[in-house]
Amino acid sequence: MRVLRAELGIDLKNAKAALRRVLDGDYSGTLPEMEHLARVLREAGIVASATRLGGAAPTFHGG
Repeated sequence: MRVLRAELGIDLKNAKAALRRVLDGDYSGTLPEMEHLARVLREAGIVASATRLGGAAPTFHGG
């Protein structure tokens, strides 16, 4: 959550909500945004990837 708070500039309450969306595979944005977030999380030792699903907006998966 520390990484999400720092990267997204959000408070703890919003970080918890964002984490739920990430774990559900429901956190989306532009591909560069999602790749950046996945890279930062991987650097922090968290397994994460950014994918594009069926023409939809890129989705972030962490866990």
